[in-house]
Amino acid sequence: IGGEYMSVKSAGNLSALFDVGGIMGGILAGHISDRLRARAITAASFMYLAIPSLLLYRAYGDVSRFLNIVLMMIAGLFVNGPYALITTAVSADLGTHSSLKGNSRALATVTAIIDGTGSVGAAFGPLLTGFLSRKGWNAVFSMLSFGALVAGLLLSRLVMTEITEIYGKSGHDENLNQQGNQ
Repeated sequence: IGGEYMSVKSAGNLSALFDVGGIMGGILAGHISDRLRARAITAASFMYLAIPSLLLYRAYGDVSRFLNIVLMMIAGLFVNGPYALITTAVSADLGTHSSLKGNSRALATVTAIIDGTGSVGAAFGPLLTGFLSRKGWNAVFSMLSFGALVAGLLLSRLVMTEITEIYGKSGHDENLNQQGNQ
């Protein structure tokens, strides 16, 4: 960073700031999704914003220690922020879904699938990163960006449902208001 090599301890301390950004991202994503009542839109937006934040970190993270810290925290904010929404809020939403009504075993299975998928990613992510790091850091950051893109795309169906609900309700409310004013 800034033309200087850093110790393993310093690098470890610096990487912890990614998690600090993730904590802030989880709080921010939760706040935004509660205000907008749009969990999928919030999660997908964060995932899409993770892509440029990762690429900016790769391009400019070595300019100075200060810029590295800022970009590391921003990347953590956008990468880890949606995780809290997906693992907790989505599981809670599924609990109220009509298809699972009164079927606690099905809800437990769905929740386990969500958590298990995260564990698979946590297991294979470092393996893939280790393999790709031999090809260079650009390959690693490309893989991370691709993962964020895929995550955002996988949320597309939920995003479309939320958009339909939001605009369907507001359009319906406007029609009722116009009819009431006549």
